[in-house]
Amino acid sequence: MIGPRTYLDWNATAPLRPEARAAMLEALELTGNPSSVHAEGRAARSLVERARRQLAEAFGASGGDIVFTSGATEAAALACGGRGLLCAPVEHEAVAAWCRPELGVAADGAVGIDDPAGSALQLANSETGVVQDIPDGLKVCDATQGFGKIPFAFDWSGVCMALLSAHKIGGPKGIGALVVKRGTEIAPAIRGGGQEMGRRAGTENIAAIAGFGAAAEAASRDLAAGVWDRVAEIRNILESALVSGSKETIFIGNEARRLPGTSCFASPGWKGETQVMQMDLAGFAVSAGSACSSGKVRESAVLRAMGHASQVASSAIRVSIGPGTSEEDVLRFAESWAKAERKYRARAA
Repeated sequence: MIGPRTYLDWNATAPLRPEARAAMLEALELTGNPSSVHAEGRAARSLVERARRQLAEAFGASGGDIVFTSGATEAAALACGGRGLLCAPVEHEAVAAWCRPELGVAADGAVGIDDPAGSALQLANSETGVVQDIPDGLKVCDATQGFGKIPFAFDWSGVCMALLSAHKIGGPKGIGALVVKRGTEIAPAIRGGGQEMGRRAGTENIAAIAGFGAAAEAASRDLAAGVWDRVAEIRNILESALVSGSKETIFIGNEARRLPGTSCFASPGWKGETQVMQMDLAGFAVSAGSACSSGKVRESAVLRAMGHASQVASSAIRVSIGPGTSEEDVLRFAESWAKAERKYRARAA
């Protein structure tokens, strides 16, 4: 009989924080439209602006820089659309869809950029956890995976525009933000009532915005308190256990700076999709690649860009953990995974 489920897919989406849940329930009690001038409208507007301040403070930006969107994908379209930017093949598809993937990628996952003003670059990779050095003057930075997990301040980064997503930090799904440096022009893709300073029309999703703000504030507090340092320790315990249990394991990006809770590894020949299904049956939620590409039977474009052979790129899985993950969780996973791998090797022999 399978025991309790163990969630090890935090990079896909983080569990909803209690602070976000409470803020959303408070917002759902309000009736007013944030664009209305009466008392009910002003109360709704107050919640939106409080969340804007919370997010700005957590990201090291100013309130006027924040444009709420339906998610980081919409923010990417606003930031990258029509600009002809360059990117690397390791970028998330939401960015790569608008850019030319011509930038080089080193074996450790580092991306080389000669023209920051004409380029887009992620802060951290969702599959490998590899953290990039962000050059001054970068046009677009996808900060969705790094925000709240590693130190980053928008005002000091030299970045023109950044993309954020609430559900990666324990906020609700379906809400994100484009952070825009003052003086940077963007053309609204959605026109109408002129909301979000004319940059993104449509009545604001007050409950989701409130949850985003509360999650950002809580995430910033956790980061300052060193919570993610402990997450990194648990990640290292996981990888040590995997090494002890398998001689075939290849770790991806572990020689570079990585997000504290991300481990990407491969057992060559053992398909990643098969591993994910077997671990799911064993009670563990992990992934093969980013959540947006899950279910598509193909090798990882990220790993191929880093120079890994097809046999490795098609056999990699990602374990991503967070503050709610215990040492016991990862040790049980490592034991279960190693047992399944031994069975695979025995059948393949």
